[in-house]
Amino acid sequence: MRAVVQRVTEARVEVGGETVGAIGQGFLVLLGVAQGDTSADAAYLAEKTAGLRVFEDAAGKMNLALREVDGAVLAVSQFTLLGDCRKGRRPGFTDAAPPELADPLYNEYVAALRAVGLTVATGVFRAEMQVHLVNDGPVTLLLDSRKAF
Repeated sequence: MRAVVQRVTEARVEVGGETVGAIGQGFLVLLGVAQGDTSADAAYLAEKTAGLRVFEDAAGKMNLALREVDGAVLAVSQFTLLGDCRKGRRPGFTDAAPPELADPLYNEYVAALRAVGLTVATGVFRAEMQVHLVNDGPVTLLLDSRKAF
């Protein structure tokens, strides 16, 4: 499972011109589910996301986590994070999990974040979405559950 985590001052996702999810300060998380991912991957990434200390404390150091700044998460599914661009000019997506496996794991990730008390907004799985964000810093981090175990 891969995630691009962007620290934002605000973010929203639209489907068909209507806002379906929006947050103020927090993280925009673009989440890709890979073939072979399990509930353990979703739990690991949720724990890692919730615990990232990338918000500034009173001394200006990145030392605070989401809960400490009353931050929220906007989680957006994005299978293209599993795109393989090593050959040719068109990405291959054979590493991405099929929707019937990816959707439940995406929802497990969201549920795990909510279970630790975070506010989580979402996009719409498999929809054509427009994501708007103000990246704060900018701070952008890559997480990959396969590089953790």
